[in-house]
Amino acid sequence: MPKVTAIALLKAAPGAEDKVREQALSLVAPSRAEPGNISYQAYVHPEDPSAWLVFEEWENRVAFEAHLSSPHLTEALAAGPGLLVGPPAEHVFTDAE
Repeated sequence: MPKVTAIALLKAAPGAEDKVREQALSLVAPSRAEPGNISYQAYVHPEDPSAWLVFEEWENRVAFEAHLSSPHLTEALAAGPGLLVGPPAEHVFTDAE
């Protein structure tokens, strides 16, 4: 099975920047601990604290799909509408092999 790479772009709602930072960083450790995770990193734009990028790599689609239903991600996604300007822009890629 090909490796999966996912990128999510997030934009915090005005006044929610600190909450989005807290939530984004709280997902790193539990996501990295999931079976099949290769890497998971959250990045904030250096000049815009409301702009975030989450970059993650998974061994295969099965591991990525399991991550999407994990309790920590499900909880974060449920809180998203109150913290973000629109839904995250998500892009999922697989190895071209």
